[in-house]
Amino acid sequence: MSFDEFGFREEIVRAVAECGYADPTPIQAKAIPHILMAKDLIGLAQTGTGKTAGFILPMLEILSVGRARARMPRSLVLVPTRELAAQVAGNFDEYGKYLRLSKALLTGGTSMGDQMKALDRGVDVLIATPGRLLDLFERGSILLSDLKILVVDEADRMLDMGFIPDIDRIISLIPASRQTLLFSATMAPEIEKLAQKYMFNPVQVSIASRSSAAETVEQFLVETDFRRKKSALLSVVERESIKNAFVFINRKRDVPTVCETLSSKGYSAVQMHGDMSQPERNRMLAKFKDGEARFLVCSDVAARGLDVEAVSHVINYDVPVNAEDYVHRIGRTGRAGLTGRAWTIATRDDDKFVQAIEKLLGTKLKRQDVTGRSKGDTSSRTGGPNAQAGKPCREGRPPGAGKRADTRPEMARKRDVRRAEDREEVDVQGFGDHLPAFFKSGSKPLS
Repeated sequence: MSFDEFGFREEIVRAVAECGYADPTPIQAKAIPHILMAKDLIGLAQTGTGKTAGFILPMLEILSVGRARARMPRSLVLVPTRELAAQVAGNFDEYGKYLRLSKALLTGGTSMGDQMKALDRGVDVLIATPGRLLDLFERGSILLSDLKILVVDEADRMLDMGFIPDIDRIISLIPASRQTLLFSATMAPEIEKLAQKYMFNPVQVSIASRSSAAETVEQFLVETDFRRKKSALLSVVERESIKNAFVFINRKRDVPTVCETLSSKGYSAVQMHGDMSQPERNRMLAKFKDGEARFLVCSDVAARGLDVEAVSHVINYDVPVNAEDYVHRIGRTGRAGLTGRAWTIATRDDDKFVQAIEKLLGTKLKRQDVTGRSKGDTSSRTGGPNAQAGKPCREGRPPGAGKRADTRPEMARKRDVRRAEDREEVDVQGFGDHLPAFFKSGSKPLS
């Protein structure tokens, strides 16, 4: 199948061809015909499979007829983060460059005045994060009564980040006759509930099993203790032929420290986390994309949506608490048919998170020591730098260590998990100047 077979107008086909694409990806081939027939749709596919073009191209075809009125957008694409919003906007520019369609980008961290001026001129496509959209609606700068198409991109991430109350309110402001599209990497039960509540007989298309990792990514696990994590990271970097790599950290406060560790050893590294301003985050990402920096040390604000070509490695300095976040992290490599390698550094306190990941994947991660020798599938750790000859011991625990030394790391983790700052890192990072409604009201995400 080629893009010509969808019946797209010549301007769209020409723009797609100039981007170097001749044939649609599987998710595009399945989703586009249904969208062109104005059906509600749930699209499930792994990251890097072309989901974004799967809704952008038919939207361009539908919107090519008609004209937007001031402050009344004709379509809305909701995304969880500023970076993803910028990427979607860039794709609209590429594929729609021969069409006379206007767009506006509404995200935190940028001038609200400029965004209001764009809305006053009328936009065919509005790309927004929920917080900034509601801010401008409350100011009377936008009306949603003429909306024809609603897209919720990265729907599972929107749920994870606590946007359900905001999405509820936004959808209540949109005409019921709209076409609704949900695109997601995974199909969580909450997504099914969302579909039942807001969609009319949705078609579901999928090209991957639920929550699976790309087969093009080879996955490894390094087991160490907390004090040796930085040494383990440097050992992985030294032994691997890394062209460029994402280094994921769970807590944004730890990002600068790890970035400095790499920089102090002569590796070019930049950082990205939720406390940085949007222009600063854009600069760091540009350096990484342009090859000026070899490593992008980041929190999960960069786990989804960022499209960086030919990333050779992903390193999880911290094991993600949510197993599905692991899938999205390692999805930064092994894209578009290329191969990639993912390394995860784990301590004994991470056992339950590693087990959850392996259960989700349906396979064991390859255990390796920092010299690259396979450790096999060991359910209990033996050996390690502190092992006595012929006697197993816990990784990082000196022989004869007492009970107090053994329990302190677990106590520290429980204390950290309870801290509000860690909750903010998991759920709030990347929101900019707007918190989800449930953080303000005390209500909880849909479960």
